[in-house]
Amino acid sequence: MKRVQSLHARFIALLGVTLLLMLAVVALMLQRQNAMQHQVVRQSRDAMHTLLFERLRAHGEAATRQLADSLVNPLYYFDLDAIGVIARDVLRQPDVRYVLVYDNNGAIIHDGSGDIPTYGQAMRDALAYEGIAASGVHAQWTDQLLDISSPIMVGDQRLGGVRIGFSLDAVRADEARASGALGARLGEIGARHLLWIGLLLALLIGLGALASLVLQRTLVRPIRYLADAAHELESGNYGARMPASTRNDEVGELTRAFGRMGESIARHDRDIRRMAYTDALTGLANRLAFRENLDLRLMQLRGAGRQLALLFADIDDFKRVNDTLGHDAGDEVLVQFSNRIRETVDRMGGEGAMLARFGGDEFVILIESVLSPTGNHGDVRTAASRLAEALVAELSRPIVVQERQVFLGTSIGITLFPEDASGSTMLMKNGDIAMYQAKVAGKNCHRFYSRAMDQAVERRVRMEQDLRGAWERGELSLAYQPVYSLADGQLRGAEALLRWQHPEHGAISPSVFIDVAEQSGLIETIGPQVLRAACEDTVRWQRQHASAQQMFVSVNVSPRQLRSGDLPKVVATCLRDTGLAATQLHLELTETAVIGDEIHASSLLARLRASGVKIWLDDFGTGFSGLSHLRRVPVDGVKIDRSFVADVLRDPDDLALTTAIIAMAHSLGITVVAEGVEKEGQYAILRERGCDLAQGYWLGHPVSAHDFSLLLA
Repeated sequence: MKRVQSLHARFIALLGVTLLLMLAVVALMLQRQNAMQHQVVRQSRDAMHTLLFERLRAHGEAATRQLADSLVNPLYYFDLDAIGVIARDVLRQPDVRYVLVYDNNGAIIHDGSGDIPTYGQAMRDALAYEGIAASGVHAQWTDQLLDISSPIMVGDQRLGGVRIGFSLDAVRADEARASGALGARLGEIGARHLLWIGLLLALLIGLGALASLVLQRTLVRPIRYLADAAHELESGNYGARMPASTRNDEVGELTRAFGRMGESIARHDRDIRRMAYTDALTGLANRLAFRENLDLRLMQLRGAGRQLALLFADIDDFKRVNDTLGHDAGDEVLVQFSNRIRETVDRMGGEGAMLARFGGDEFVILIESVLSPTGNHGDVRTAASRLAEALVAELSRPIVVQERQVFLGTSIGITLFPEDASGSTMLMKNGDIAMYQAKVAGKNCHRFYSRAMDQAVERRVRMEQDLRGAWERGELSLAYQPVYSLADGQLRGAEALLRWQHPEHGAISPSVFIDVAEQSGLIETIGPQVLRAACEDTVRWQRQHASAQQMFVSVNVSPRQLRSGDLPKVVATCLRDTGLAATQLHLELTETAVIGDEIHASSLLARLRASGVKIWLDDFGTGFSGLSHLRRVPVDGVKIDRSFVADVLRDPDDLALTTAIIAMAHSLGITVVAEGVEKEGQYAILRERGCDLAQGYWLGHPVSAHDFSLLLA
């Protein structure tokens, strides 16, 4: 008995000595590893600093050179407003601390601020002397700042110069972040090595405890297996392997009963998951299944050097199917669409591609980069582009529903991991943004996500929010541009032009906010308000001035207002409430709005003309494929686009086209209006060629209703 105990003690002592020696070796290895890690991090930080600083310097020199070129004309004409706009655009860029435009003496002309408090002051900072004296792009720096200057030249003449100061905080932050990531990665590797050593030590301890484990295996191990299986079931892992036993005692019977129970639970779980993760209509994976699969794939791909593309597809004009054919037909369309998408994805999506119905008429597709025969990963951007092109072509083919052909199409947005985002939420958001841009681009196409889209969407959303209620707040107003007769030079009417004076951003260009109003549907609210205000102003002028009795007012109508079908009713109500004669109201529509649905437009315009309202086509010559459309669309006048009028004096082709438009319109009994008349010579040649009416800056700028009343007086 004593001998057995002595052997056991010797075994424990030997095991202890071995463990101590191994621990000493591990400690020595860890010490050397830490020293090596610090050396690698230090050298990497130095290399990273050089790389980031040179990249910032190259970017800064290019930006400064480009800014200097942009400032030549504004500085030459000393246009402080233009200089300020350009300087502020640069000042809003990341890491730009200041922008200074100065003359040849080093006095500040503009610093990008609104009131230019430093105007005329000499630059006396430590970097100013070299920047002013430099004959070309010159970079100098301090610990906190990179200053790049460039002269502004017109030929050999120097007008002054510009300096841009870039903050080095971002460079240092990138250095710190990269060094921290490298240190964390090295620490992770060291921890992994330590884990392996720990496993070896555990194995040694396990050999020593083998004897006691053999004695306990007949009872302890079966019970432990049952406990582990119960834990797996408790955690929701119903696919875990259940324990089995061939023993004929009570423990064996308990193990077999537990296994049958686990299989039954797993079978019920599969049935429930199938219902929870499958779209009932199309049989595709649903939103929940897609999000879980996406999260899992992103977790697997992080750090693996592989890419993933997410395609966000939306059926174009699907609402039209539900509205015209009913929801049953809409469901049939969705089923046919999903089958076509599935076939295309199976054919071109590659291994691991996933298709899901995200909801409504939206589908999402995941594809991954695949290994080529050379062992490199394929370009997922190219694969996604090819798949999107194939889907657009396939889904453009007509679908037969209820014995009728339905032509739809699809708009697809594509975003990439990890290039565009590293998380599932941002990827889905980016895909949705890119899909919206595809719809803006004309539908039935695909677009890749870019960071500029985020900014565009943010600006658009903010502008749409500001535009709501702008009329009620008095920010929107009407300006009137006079329209004159070319025959006798008399004032015949005015075109109502919508203007927006934003309380923070000042005057907003109509070409910007009108498009936002059109896309968001706000134009359906603003349009009638503009129409009513223009009619009210015209009636007021007629009451105040005898010369305004026969004057007309023209109001622009958007394509969305034309498509709604309510335009005749809105016009009739406005004329009745304001008392303006129908013949004195001219509605202007663009050619593209009319030709987009010529049959509907012709019917709608015929109703308006029957009431006495005049119809004019704006920007004539830029949208129609031929003048023959004038015979099929009922209009009273056309406005020659300003692009023709601008070159009528020096371009024989534009003069010939303008003359032909006037002759053709007159042969059909249509009035011709020239817009954009800015020179006396343009006015004279248009009058010579028989043009009826004209408007433009040479004749009169757009003015407020009050100033137009003074013009009538």
